[in-house]
Amino acid sequence: MSREQEQKVFLDNLLEHGFFIPMGEPGLFGRTSKFENIIKGLEALIVSATGEEEVTYFPPVMPRKILEKSGFMDSMPHLAGLVHCFCGNERELPALKEKMANKEDWGQMLSMTDLSHAPAACYPLYPTLSGTLPAGGRLVHLGTTCFRHEPSPDPTRMQSFRMRELVRVDSADNVLDWRESWFERAIDFLQKLGLKPERVEASDPFFGRGGRVMANNQREQKLKFELVVRVYENGPLLAVMSLNYHQDHFGTQFEIKTADGETAHSGCMGFGLERIVLALIQRHGYDVSAWPSEVTALLGLS
Repeated sequence: MSREQEQKVFLDNLLEHGFFIPMGEPGLFGRTSKFENIIKGLEALIVSATGEEEVTYFPPVMPRKILEKSGFMDSMPHLAGLVHCFCGNERELPALKEKMANKEDWGQMLSMTDLSHAPAACYPLYPTLSGTLPAGGRLVHLGTTCFRHEPSPDPTRMQSFRMRELVRVDSADNVLDWRESWFERAIDFLQKLGLKPERVEASDPFFGRGGRVMANNQREQKLKFELVVRVYENGPLLAVMSLNYHQDHFGTQFEIKTADGETAHSGCMGFGLERIVLALIQRHGYDVSAWPSEVTALLGLS
């Protein structure tokens, strides 16, 4: 069975067994309570595992200037989602309605607003940290619904998805020590759920030929690691968690200083909530009541 066939079978099963509701666009699904109950259990388990009970939630949209200032449009413009609206007057409305009725492109009649979708949970955080950090820096637990424009028939690659992130901002040594402390803990977290993760060097999906150079540099400097699991027999493994070191990129862009007055470095650990749950379904089956008791106990499902 090809990877494309495996993806279709997986999606068909998710729909048939009542986890997803189709919405007519690839990578966009309604989720039933059957799916959401697993998500809730996973979120509670993340709080327990990290010891970070106070969670900051940002909305799924953020000021567009964050997207611009962060450099996202320089490196991954193909994934960005911007919010547009009709800002015309009553005289222009009939032309808009006519284009819609004729199924013509009516995007030219919209204007870009000052909002964009959040491409990752940590982006809205950095402007709030501008200035001088307290001694010892900051460790923030985030929860956000994110958007990336990469429509795919693969149900594990969603356009709208949720992330939990731990973001560490401080000196380079402290950030790297924090990330190092999580490598084995993150693997153990997934293993307790019955998954078989591997840690691999990785890179972000940068755009174009210049992006290939950036991706190579990211790997050479070991800035990004992913924990991957097998969901399909054919094709690459699925990344369900990532551990990233941004160096002083966000500290420079958003003028964040350590208590010693140096430009702050940052790192983050991301949990892909839907991806972890989908990996669990593929691993343990579509009947959640038949999952291993130790897994359902951890997720509060037993």
